[in-house]
Amino acid sequence: MAVTHLTATRNGIADYVVDQLDGGTLIFYASDGTTEVATLTFGTPAFGAASAGVATANAITSDTSATGGTTTIANLTTSGASEIVECSVGTSGADINLSSNVVGAGDTVSISSLTYTAPA
Repeated sequence: MAVTHLTATRNGIADYVVDQLDGGTLIFYASDGTTEVATLTFGTPAFGAASAGVATANAITSDTSATGGTTTIANLTTSGASEIVECSVGTSGADINLSSNVVGAGDTVSISSLTYTAPA
């Protein structure tokens, strides 16, 4: 039998993770993981309470003057810049899917929806 988390536990895990993101950032990086392409900012609270192990982000402030580049990695960080979650970025099949992962210098980068799902 595989180990599974019951719904209440999944909600607790999700809330623990996303509660650390209040006032933090969503930073998109190039494939080297160090060259910043764009930075968006979470509000406070960053996410609503988890339901069925899924927490949904509240409004995220766009980056209206992106550095630019091709992004393949994103980090979700605390307001103190501590990395909490690392994600893949692409146009389909990635953790975060963008309409295009090629960002021009000065472009606006925005996210219309974002969820965090705790493991089952």
